[in-house]
Amino acid sequence: MNVLIKVSNYLISEALCDLLKKGEKGYHIVVTTNWDGNANLKPDVILADIHNINPKLFSQYPESKIILIDTGLKEDEIIFILLSYKISGVLAPNTDIHLLKKSLKVVSEGEVWMDNSIIKAFLHNTELITKTGRIKGITEKENEVIKCISKGYRNKEIASRLSISEHTVKAHLNRIFRKFNVSRRTQLMALTKDNNAFL
Repeated sequence: MNVLIKVSNYLISEALCDLLKKGEKGYHIVVTTNWDGNANLKPDVILADIHNINPKLFSQYPESKIILIDTGLKEDEIIFILLSYKISGVLAPNTDIHLLKKSLKVVSEGEVWMDNSIIKAFLHNTELITKTGRIKGITEKENEVIKCISKGYRNKEIASRLSISEHTVKAHLNRIFRKFNVSRRTQLMALTKDNNAFL
């Protein structure tokens, strides 16, 4: 089985690689820290953290199954990722090596791997998405700011387009960053790109 590890922390990536290779044959593991890597690589399964789940990953490896490594994310963050991308599994923070290997096998065979608590949260969470499919908790103005960010506009351009001050744009951005638990525009763009809730 070809496994690509795409985790922002290189030390964790290497540790996962070592754990999977220990006493087990049949794994071809690649750890990558950039997007250019091996163009011929065709991973069966990709292990990725929230910082690497984005449209580029899915377009680069359209046939691969992707498992999100939960690094202590909030329930609503995981649900948002599940609603935004075609994720084949979520590994809970307390997953041991036996379950990690089992999840790789299950996902590579086309099944879904998820902790029961995530499934329950996903099925019973009615507060994140409205009936129209929009993300709850995001104001109309914040939604407009998100659309501008996704088009690559800077604060001054956003202020001009929305007829508000740059100071107000910064205030909106701070609130948006807190709601999505991100700290950079690129992270926000990765989370909101191709999501119908922001169209």
